[in-house]
Amino acid sequence: MAGSRRKTSQHLLPLRHPGTKPGSYDIYPAHPLPEGEIFTDFATLADALMKHHVVLIDGYIGVFFEDIKEQLIRFFEAQNISSSWIDISVAMLPETEICSLTAPFLGGDDPLFGTRTTLTLSDFFDARKLTAIQKDDSTAITVVYGCGASLCGLKGFTVYADLPKNELQFRARAGAVTNLGRQKPGDPKAMYKQFYFVDWVVLNRHKQRLLPLVDVLIDAQRPDEITWIKGSHLRKAMQSLSSSVFRVRPWFEPGTWGGNWMLRNIDGLNPEVPNYAWSFELIVPENGLLLSHNNSLLEVSFDTLMFLEAEAVQGDAHQEFGTDFPIRFDFLDTFHGGNLSVQCHPQKEYTKKHFNENFTQEETYYILDAAEDATVYLGFQEDINPQAFEQALLESFAENREIDIEKYVKKLPARKHDLFLIPPGTVHASGINNLVLEISSTPYIFTFKMYDWVRPDLDGKPRPLNIKRAMENLCFDRRGAKVEQELVCRPELIREDETHSLFHLKTHARHLYDVHRIHLKSTVVIPTEGKFMVFSLVEGSRVSVTSRNGITMHFNYAETFVVPAAAGFITLANLGEGTAILVKAFVK
Repeated sequence: MAGSRRKTSQHLLPLRHPGTKPGSYDIYPAHPLPEGEIFTDFATLADALMKHHVVLIDGYIGVFFEDIKEQLIRFFEAQNISSSWIDISVAMLPETEICSLTAPFLGGDDPLFGTRTTLTLSDFFDARKLTAIQKDDSTAITVVYGCGASLCGLKGFTVYADLPKNELQFRARAGAVTNLGRQKPGDPKAMYKQFYFVDWVVLNRHKQRLLPLVDVLIDAQRPDEITWIKGSHLRKAMQSLSSSVFRVRPWFEPGTWGGNWMLRNIDGLNPEVPNYAWSFELIVPENGLLLSHNNSLLEVSFDTLMFLEAEAVQGDAHQEFGTDFPIRFDFLDTFHGGNLSVQCHPQKEYTKKHFNENFTQEETYYILDAAEDATVYLGFQEDINPQAFEQALLESFAENREIDIEKYVKKLPARKHDLFLIPPGTVHASGINNLVLEISSTPYIFTFKMYDWVRPDLDGKPRPLNIKRAMENLCFDRRGAKVEQELVCRPELIREDETHSLFHLKTHARHLYDVHRIHLKSTVVIPTEGKFMVFSLVEGSRVSVTSRNGITMHFNYAETFVVPAAAGFITLANLGEGTAILVKAFVK
């Protein structure tokens, strides 16, 4: 059943961790919980629900609520427990009214961008129909279920069914789910646009309100199996993570320019793919956190941690960013692949005005690995003429004709451990044969492509270009000699002793974050000083990280991990041969 309702080459999260070779990258990094805190069947869930006369099963868009209903009814009937079920969608506004509500946020005919909504989930419902929902006294249990179930007028035992956003997208591509309030699925890219700008926004606000109160949380990504946790245990687990160290579950996607570095270096990926372009190492609006006991895996969205423990995680960044985690790490793999599109990202003011986002994409390319011929495209040639550049781009798009992009954009050699600075408005692209660790502020979809080498996407259709938006944001003064002077980082040694060396990889003035690089020979204690820190092991085989609460975790080459501000300090130890090298990013 799972296969027919998800369209992807990526494996479904297994119920139990399949095991990883010692010292190799773990695609299922899990945080252990005590005995008896993760349950793995519908029978135990049904048993918990039977004790209550009213049950509210709320949850995220894309959850197969009818499957959950069928499973629970089977167990109720086996115990001679009668139940009545009310689908909360009967209280939603008509689809035509919902379309009118959401239309102002969907960007019209723009294929990619809308505006982050100001709606709330209750705006999608008819208040009179919600209050009309009543307990059925003729049955033992009344169950109200679906997105927004807890908005009804009934009080009861509250269950939240969560779904990872990668699985939501796989289900959308298969046409197995709809957008909020819609009767039929649409084009997957249009659905994603509504997910990002409307559905996720209202459902995240709703989830934030519910999490301190839920009695049970379900991981609903496996249609035929289940893992679940009591709300009290979930909140305790999030509190523990917020003061120690954690790694999110990465996920991987092919792309038209993708390469084969990740396939060759990361165990457990499905080899039946054209390539791997991205790894979502820490793109927190879409990543999840895995909890485990006896290898049983339960995933919750990363924002579960932020909604419950944002201040402990963020430290001195909390006042500015609230529950928005402001730094992301991801991989761009072009080994034996293609060049990325020539692109730029919007200025902060533009992002707020046009998309209602509070901050924008402020990127850097850290070259984790590179072949001898690897390059990046960065900044303009000294003699750039903006009008001629725009005209060449428009003609290329209209005539489906390649252009000599190096006539306009500088091309630089890329070597392992280089750091290239890409503040908003900078023209850039990774060339072939790089494994880029992209260190950036968190927004991740606002890429204005100007030139894409006249190639189709994996679906055979042209990739949308945004030449007009790019021209409104490009900084044409980042050109010529200024590119090497201002956009190519020159590491500065801060401190050196027998245990480690610490380098400052100074970022641009427009970057909200800064970067350090640690060359670790043995063991060093690193205080958080009120800041969270994001690390990646970019050279060496394995390190251990022990936090103030005594919890020790191990991380392998190319893995990313987060140290919350509330951890106080960590003890970082090199467990491999030679010197380990880690990059660390933190809010300035």
